[in-house]
Amino acid sequence: MQKKSYLCGKIYQMTEEEIQNRQNLARELFHQGFNCSQSVFVACADLFGITDRDMALRLSASFGGGIGRMRLTCGAACGMFLLEGLRSGSSTEGDHEGKKRNYAQVQALAEQFRKENGALACAELSGLTNNGPAPEARTEAYYHKRPCADIIASAVGIFLRHQQI
Repeated sequence: MQKKSYLCGKIYQMTEEEIQNRQNLARELFHQGFNCSQSVFVACADLFGITDRDMALRLSASFGGGIGRMRLTCGAACGMFLLEGLRSGSSTEGDHEGKKRNYAQVQALAEQFRKENGALACAELSGLTNNGPAPEARTEAYYHKRPCADIIASAVGIFLRHQQI
């Protein structure tokens, strides 16, 4: 089954295999040491013409660890919301209807994220608390104790399968 997606603002049909490939790319990025938000955002940013990987990584860098490692909104969800801004965000001054549409999309994505993952907050998903700004070393134990790779893949799938309301 094909899902509608966007390539530089144009709708095209994305196959389930293409969605899975992007989910796998997001997992790979996480295992390379990028945070949850970066992994989700970079796996899909090219759909909106963002092909500068360094820029995409920098744009999404601050949202890892539940926004700056404060364990607030999950970084994978934040990456998904950044992508939604590219898909449905308004850039027109005074566009209240555009804001309303974008916020409705973000809320629908958040609800699906909660449904699939059980929560929206990093602390609830990971069982971790705000433990300072220093990220932990990425070891096998780090990856073993965190559900992040699966949550990242879930966020990519939710975003790519989501239909405009």
